[in-house]
Amino acid sequence: MRLETCSRLPASNARVTPVLFVHGAWHAAWCWQEHFMDYFAQRGYAAYAFDLRGHGGSDGRGRLRWTRISEYVADAAQIAQQLSAPPVIIGHSMGGLVAQKYLETHAAPAGVLLASVPPAGVLATTLRIARRHPLEFARVNLTWRLYPLVATPRLAREAFFSASMPEEQLQVYAKRLQDESFLGFLDMLALNLPRPQRVKAPMLVLGAANDTIFHPNEIEATARAYNTPATIFPNMAHDMMLEAGWQAVADKIIAWLGERGI
Repeated sequence: MRLETCSRLPASNARVTPVLFVHGAWHAAWCWQEHFMDYFAQRGYAAYAFDLRGHGGSDGRGRLRWTRISEYVADAAQIAQQLSAPPVIIGHSMGGLVAQKYLETHAAPAGVLLASVPPAGVLATTLRIARRHPLEFARVNLTWRLYPLVATPRLAREAFFSASMPEEQLQVYAKRLQDESFLGFLDMLALNLPRPQRVKAPMLVLGAANDTIFHPNEIEATARAYNTPATIFPNMAHDMMLEAGWQAVADKIIAWLGERGI
């Protein structure tokens, strides 16, 4: 499988352990390129991101709706094994689920979950979306396409971004969103949920106070499943790597890795 991959490498004093960013549903590696990759590279981390199959420039767009979470996990494993050392896995939203499933069967120095799918899955999220947008939700189930849920800037803002994000920036991000796998959604709903007891790596769990996708109580439940505290960032929505407070999120991750000598 050809996967579009990007990297940012430190100019000097590179750390031994690289970081691998895994994007969420409707997104691609562009969401990490905006801020996080350069920021981590400037602090000594070799930073890598890639487009999951069917996303961005990677192969697999034609069968996207049939793609399973297990295939996304295989994508992460394919990229990780090409790196100089086992990477820290940093996953956002659906990418957080991919990270959790990857860590069930692969050793890693650490895992970081940003606004991640919780071990309980996306049932609560699905019910909230169905209540708010019954017509769009019906269209999703009739067409087996998830794009109708984010098809306009208004819907994209509600799902991912704060009300304070400038309209011009919102328009840029909204145009980059794409369709997502329907079978992947079913996996997130019930068919392939995380098994935290299988994960041996230390975990950092972060969430956003104004997240409409995964509420703070769901982030806290994820943290409990991994026997670690959650950190909830105020005045921030779901796309924590693109929101105005992204640097505080990155600094939290870097400080936590530093505490572990990573």
